[in-house]
Amino acid sequence: MPEQLYKEEVESGNDPSVSKQYDRDTPKDVQWKELYELIDGKHISLLNTYRNGVGPVGRSMAIAKRAGPDILYLAHKDSRKFQDISNNKEVQITLQDSKTQDWISITGTVTTTANDDPRIKDIYSPGVSAWFGDLKDGVHDGTANDPRMALIEVQSKYIVYWKKEVSSLGFLKEVGMAALTGGVAQTGVQREFSSEDISKERQ
Repeated sequence: MPEQLYKEEVESGNDPSVSKQYDRDTPKDVQWKELYELIDGKHISLLNTYRNGVGPVGRSMAIAKRAGPDILYLAHKDSRKFQDISNNKEVQITLQDSKTQDWISITGTVTTTANDDPRIKDIYSPGVSAWFGDLKDGVHDGTANDPRMALIEVQSKYIVYWKKEVSSLGFLKEVGMAALTGGVAQTGVQREFSSEDISKERQ
C-alpha cells in the first residue's frame, strides 16, 4: 500500500521514492544473493565510459562473466572504449529489465589486459567471434587466440539496485493508488553496497 508523506520528510529534503523503499533490514548476504541473480539473469548491459571533450559515452555489451561483485567483458582492443579507458579508468555499468523494471547501477574502476590473459580462453564463447570477423589468415579469426581479443575487468566500488516486489498488476494498482491518495508508491526495494561492503564480499 502507498505510504503517507509527512511534513518532516519534505523539510528534511528526502526523496520519498527512495527513502521509503530503501532496504535497511534484509541481511547483506541475502542482498548479495539477489543482486547476483539479477545480474546473471540479464547478461546484456550498458558500459559507460568517459570521453574527453564529450562526456559519458555508453554502449551495449554482453557480460562475459561475473566474478563475485566484479564484471568481465571481452572486447576488440581497437575499439574507442579502450581510448576512453586509457584516459579515465572510472566507468559505470547499468542493467535494466524492461518487464520487471528491476535495475542495477555499478560504478567501478577498469583494468584491461591483452590476449595473453588466460581468463580470455576461460570465458570465450563462439558467439563472440561474430563481432570480430575472420580474416582467414589463421590469426585474426575472432577466436580466443585472436590478438585483437582483449579483456575488460570492472572492479566495482559502488553498487545500487532496485528490485520489484509486486506483480505487474500490483505495480499499476500501487502507482494508481498513490497518485489518487497522495501517498508514495511502494513497489520494490532499493539497496546499495559501499566500497567497504564490496571489499568484504570480494574477500
